[in-house]
Amino acid sequence: MASGSHTPKFRNDSGERAIRIGAKEFKCMGASPPNDHPHIFLDMGEETEIVCPYCSTLYTHDSTLGNAEAIPAGAAWAEAS
Repeated sequence: MASGSHTPKFRNDSGERAIRIGAKEFKCMGASPPNDHPHIFLDMGEETEIVCPYCSTLYTHDSTLGNAEAIPAGAAWAEAS
């Protein structure tokens, strides 16, 4: 990811086993605050899946989604403006 670019964040409030996302580099935050875990940076590299070591959510890359999009859609975190 280019320096200074926005790193998307994803959450798993609904306790899904797997979440499809458009990013390969992102931060997992577990659940929405105040129930979040440390916001950990994850990088899939050449792989198409990664498991968060804190919450065990399986993230699967889906190239049809935008960088900050997820299925289910509620898993994508939008920072408050």
